[in-house]
Amino acid sequence: MHKTSDIRYIGVNDHEIDLFEGQYAVANGMAYNSYAIVDEKIAVMDSVDRHFAGEWLEHIAQALGGRTPDYLIVQHMEPDHSGSIEAFMDAYPQATIVSSAKAFSMMQAFFGKDYADRRLAVKEGDTLSLGRHELRFFTAPMVHWPEVFVTYDACEKALFSADAFGKFGALDVQEDWADEARRYYIGIVGKYGAQVQALLKKLAALDVQTICPLHGPVLEDNLASYLALYDCWSSYRPESHGVTIACASIYGGTMKAARLLADQLHAQGETVVLYDLARCDMAQAVSDAFRYDRLVLASSTYNADVFPFMRTFIHHLTERGFRNRTVALMESGAWAPMAAKVMRGMLESSKELTFAETAVKITCAPSDANLAQIDALAAELHGA
Repeated sequence: MHKTSDIRYIGVNDHEIDLFEGQYAVANGMAYNSYAIVDEKIAVMDSVDRHFAGEWLEHIAQALGGRTPDYLIVQHMEPDHSGSIEAFMDAYPQATIVSSAKAFSMMQAFFGKDYADRRLAVKEGDTLSLGRHELRFFTAPMVHWPEVFVTYDACEKALFSADAFGKFGALDVQEDWADEARRYYIGIVGKYGAQVQALLKKLAALDVQTICPLHGPVLEDNLASYLALYDCWSSYRPESHGVTIACASIYGGTMKAARLLADQLHAQGETVVLYDLARCDMAQAVSDAFRYDRLVLASSTYNADVFPFMRTFIHHLTERGFRNRTVALMESGAWAPMAAKVMRGMLESSKELTFAETAVKITCAPSDANLAQIDALAAELHGA
């Protein structure tokens, strides 16, 4: 944030967490962001996870230098952001909560109270003046909860974007933004591309020079690149030219065939990522399936079905609107290979998929005929 800004960062880093939302590995922790806008009146933007309430209240006190906040603006009620609302309202009994009507209903469910005597419910287009700073509210339902809104500060040309434009990782760790933001977006927001597109259309009418998300760093430079990625992801367009190979192998034969295919594609200059679905970070594999324009599904047959890790992987794809890709199928089975049929059936509801003509069907271990099929599939994918 610029040194002259009236916006002060008051968030916290969490290095105690291992799984975000109980499923996403976060080796570098998480940031729970909160901001104070200091003017004639003071607004605090969102709270933090309840385990960090004390640290957060200390940050507020330090940032305000003896002044007290007038408002707590709650843009999103997920517990990692709403968990310290009660602590804040106890510490600052004169403060007013500003939020959506849906959020106040959630507060009643979460805390057994909805602060009826200390609240201001806002809707699309409403404004709140702090002095020089006039805040304008825009609803963002299902990005990624129904009560969400974002806030625009015309004075600073800053957008408080709730969970949009967030990423995994604490702020005291240096790492690539796009990779962890992509994994975060696809995993958590990816199902709601249409709703993200609707929000992007609203933002296009604003002069946004700073984005303040609830996770990850404040974004100030080259905002067009972040907006372009969000447009790409929420439109379900491939981000890059490359091949993701997702493999579910029991005794190694299917994985051997997958590696042979990967080697062939590498030799032709292709970008290739290969995942062992039984052992990899599933969220990363799903993220790369959306990142690249071609996907290979390689699975053993299991109980006349597909291997369970592959079933889970495909379910993650379809529930997030996977589409607009080229898909190739590889299957194995000692006596009755069925995986390809099952995998294709699981993708029937996905739109704009093109299936490779070349099929690879392995019985027990890759044969000479399979090697020829793999060569043909590599050539077909390379030409796709």
